[in-house]
Amino acid sequence: MCAPETNHEETVRFKMPTWITTCARPDLYLNSVLDLKLNSLRQFNICALFLDVDCTLKNHGSRTLNAGVQDWIDSLRNEGIEMCLLSNGRRARIEKLAKQIDLPFVSLAFKPFPFGCRKAARKLGVCTRNSAIVGDQVFADVMAGKLAGLFTILVCPTSTAEPWFTRVKRPIERFVLARMACQPRSTVQATYTPQNNKPVGNNSK
Repeated sequence: MCAPETNHEETVRFKMPTWITTCARPDLYLNSVLDLKLNSLRQFNICALFLDVDCTLKNHGSRTLNAGVQDWIDSLRNEGIEMCLLSNGRRARIEKLAKQIDLPFVSLAFKPFPFGCRKAARKLGVCTRNSAIVGDQVFADVMAGKLAGLFTILVCPTSTAEPWFTRVKRPIERFVLARMACQPRSTVQATYTPQNNKPVGNNSK
């Protein structure tokens, strides 16, 4: 992109604070969880997924998973990928869904704090450096994952119907992602190099 003409006047540009680029940049940004394939997880040495629920696996307010998500979960589970629901939602609601799809869960995770991520890792018995968090919010899922030392996978929200406290954050998220030149993908390029997940061998515990 060509730089705009300044007419010899000083141009003041906003510089993104380092802490934002460190904590808010996802390692991977996809259109949907359905675009996350087994070969990509193997490529990044991921053996476990901590899955956000609302606007990631299902629409907000829905009691069932979106089309194709159950098959996606089953296919990865059959290949040995461990999974745990990780939500800020209340226990009763998240537990009901977890029982329906036969997955362990952590509710009231208090993302963007990392405590829920660490609890999910202990529940599955996995190492955080071989685990990934998957969610639709930069200032909840991605930041929690970064603080916990996880590989972070951001997906586009499945619906625009969201709680007000999520909607007010979306313009800020879009601004930050645009400044970091982050765009969602429908596929994972083989040459993609994650920032914080280096090959660590076959030991996933």
